[in-house]
Amino acid sequence: MSALLVGYARCSTDAQDLTAQRDALLGLGVEAERIYVDHGLTGTNRERPGLREALAACRAGDTLVVTKLDRLARSLPDARAIADELTSRQISLSLGGSVYDPTDAVGRLLFNVLAMVAEFESDLIRLRTVEGMKVAKAKGRLKGKQPKLITQPEARGTPGFPGPQRRIQHP
Repeated sequence: MSALLVGYARCSTDAQDLTAQRDALLGLGVEAERIYVDHGLTGTNRERPGLREALAACRAGDTLVVTKLDRLARSLPDARAIADELTSRQISLSLGGSVYDPTDAVGRLLFNVLAMVAEFESDLIRLRTVEGMKVAKAKGRLKGKQPKLITQPEARGTPGFPGPQRRIQHP
């Protein structure tokens, strides 16, 4: 049996599109039916069904292909754990066409640097989100999740609110 290329693509939100990653994986030689995806899941969450399926599809001698390391993992420990698992199972890892070689000192260094950059980028996104929420809250634009039910007594009798429901008992 010949070695296979197994692709993995991920985007963090449902609003994002995986087309560019799919096209890049196809361009790197991965067959369409061998591309596994996670849509709307962050790279910091290791519990990703598409990643689990991609890893399960790989056999010794195969290559897991991702367009960029940050699509695979957003933290250095997670990236290392995935790379170590692949290495122990004799599966190669291709990052945008460059095959990661865990036996090469420079290859390990570059992999760790890329993983640290992915983790740093994730931290920056988190910080910008928190800053944006603070600014929005200060301007009164962020009020939190709105309640689904009105429970305040003063809301009774307002238009659109029927008031308390009475139970009719039949004799």
